[in-house]
Amino acid sequence: MGKTLFDKVWDAHVVDSIENGPQVLYIDKHLIHEVTSPQAFNELEKRNIPIARPDKIVATADHNTPTINQHLPIKDELSRKQLEQLAKNCKKNNIPLYDLGHKNNGIVHVIAPELGITQPGMTMVCGDSHTSTHGAFGTIAFGIGTSQVAQVFASQCLLLEKPKSLRVSVNGKLKKGVLPKDVILYIIAKLGTNSGTGYFCEYAGNVFEEMSMEGRMTVCNMSIEMGARGGMIAPDQITFDYVMGREFAPKNEDFEKKVAYWKTLPTDSDAVFDKEYSFEASDIEPMLTYGTNPGMGIKITENIPDIKDVSFEKSLTYMNFKKGESLINKQVNYVFIGSCTNSRIEDFRVAATFVKGKQKAANVNAWLVPGSQRVAKQIVEEGLQTIFEEAGFVLRQPGCSACLAMNDDKIPEGEYCVSTSNRNFEGRQGQGSRTILTSPLVAAATAVEGRIVDITKYLN
Repeated sequence: MGKTLFDKVWDAHVVDSIENGPQVLYIDKHLIHEVTSPQAFNELEKRNIPIARPDKIVATADHNTPTINQHLPIKDELSRKQLEQLAKNCKKNNIPLYDLGHKNNGIVHVIAPELGITQPGMTMVCGDSHTSTHGAFGTIAFGIGTSQVAQVFASQCLLLEKPKSLRVSVNGKLKKGVLPKDVILYIIAKLGTNSGTGYFCEYAGNVFEEMSMEGRMTVCNMSIEMGARGGMIAPDQITFDYVMGREFAPKNEDFEKKVAYWKTLPTDSDAVFDKEYSFEASDIEPMLTYGTNPGMGIKITENIPDIKDVSFEKSLTYMNFKKGESLINKQVNYVFIGSCTNSRIEDFRVAATFVKGKQKAANVNAWLVPGSQRVAKQIVEEGLQTIFEEAGFVLRQPGCSACLAMNDDKIPEGEYCVSTSNRNFEGRQGQGSRTILTSPLVAAATAVEGRIVDITKYLN
């Protein structure tokens, strides 16, 4: 029987196995940031254990970083201490760190792909659930807890039960205005937030094959919101072209050798998955969420469903929405375009194309936060900054920002925020804040109109 993409990468990294039990998996790259690493560093120090492979670790400051005045000392004491501690730990252990102000600084899941650190066929981990983003390259990438961060520090390996395999196929032609974010929000709305629990998900079909790498990263990023351990898309020519020439990518003959191997990774035609789902691309429309988990999503033209369930009703109460209600024309005072889901150059191009020649609504606070210093530079070089500023938008500096409100970028209590991030949990963007997840296109339109609009009417 043939092997899946996941099987091929997993099996190539198994160091040892316990009969009918977990396996020891070698980890190629370990990404760290300031939030989940300090305790792991402390644990190793207490036990006098050296870091096994500092050369396999890459660190960046992202969660606690301010997105204005990054050249000034950080005001928030906790944030400042966490960043200082990361710098100390990296210096002591000879780990490369992309700190604030470094040209390679940015959100961990944005910088690793753009620097060519992320490559097909790898195993990658980070103390951050959205590590699944890197699966867009045909990589086994997943988030780990602090005790596992320590385990990788000490051994460059993890003891793991092999997850089951799931495939989600989407075929056909997407409608105008339907972006990768809409595709994954649609899948999660249809399957639910627990559908992927215990599985690694492969996305297949022509819709994913035709996506850019940025689009594939958006899809794999939100595999976690479906409950999956991670998501993967088979590497192909689009992948190879994206990786080629990047700072840490293999060069010349080494690159050609790698590509020859990467071409062997896609799932064999006779491979069998533990579970399969398939969808028609033509059924997908621009999406938005109305509740407090990412599975509570509807097409922008649909009304909130009538579901008799206590948690469902609690969620609507928190959001101050009613069953049967349409969200069209709902006033929104905050818009956030950013996060590890949608802060790449493609996302800002989409937003700028819509915004060009228009003006931001007076009631809207629009936060545009690039995912890295390199994306910020591209925004300027491509003239997108001028488009945004002429429309009344303000670009901030790179960081996780209002995705999780760990810095000053918090949505006030009771306010709605149309956000391109990945989670709409209660208080995720600030205590009492209400999050509506959408694509960068819907977010841009909301900022211009000051309310949610049926984007499909603008496009036809």
